[in-house]
Amino acid sequence: MPDSSAPTRSVGVLIVDDHALVRKGLRELIEVEPGLEVCGEAADVPEALGLVESAQPGLMVVDLSLREGHGLELIKQVKARHPEILVLVLTMHDERLYAERALATGASGFLNKQEPAERVLQAIRRILSGGVYLSQAGADQVLGRIVGKPAPGEGTRAPRLSDRELEVLEMLGRGLSTADIAGQLHLSPKTVEAHRENLKKKLGLRNATELLRYAIAATLEQPHTDPAP
Repeated sequence: MPDSSAPTRSVGVLIVDDHALVRKGLRELIEVEPGLEVCGEAADVPEALGLVESAQPGLMVVDLSLREGHGLELIKQVKARHPEILVLVLTMHDERLYAERALATGASGFLNKQEPAERVLQAIRRILSGGVYLSQAGADQVLGRIVGKPAPGEGTRAPRLSDRELEVLEMLGRGLSTADIAGQLHLSPKTVEAHRENLKKKLGLRNATELLRYAIAATLEQPHTDPAP
């Protein structure tokens, strides 16, 4: 008969964020929670992939903006190799644009960094129990996609963007040039320009200036300003 008094093995959590202060705060938050322990920290995709193999986390807390690479690409690679690893996205990015795509990529939850610290632990617990964590607005949007209706109060639904388009949009919001984006994503500048044109069409924007304003707002999760008629 198993010994019920035996200690339960802690779940290893890998923190992936390019800000050292954020990683420090998350470590302090997670390590006082029973049953959880931080098994590693990474600031970019290559470092995170190495730690996945060596530290074997049960759960990852991942930002989308990383020093090298993108959080969505990291999630795809990790889930392809280790589908059992759970992922919570913790970011400043616009939930309307990124939450559904993050879930489709393999994440089990999406949380904005502006939420109270206790929500992070709540999200982790929900995911570890087999659930999915979204804000109420995010959940309404995903359900709205399924039934073909916008979420209450949402008006027109957020456009569907591909993973690559979301990556380009986020990098534009961080101020990267076409050449910089091409270098980081291992694409030609011509391909990046094509993604920019697709973004303008899907988002209903008229020019590069409007696209840049939208990208900055989406990256910082500020209210979007609709293009002038």
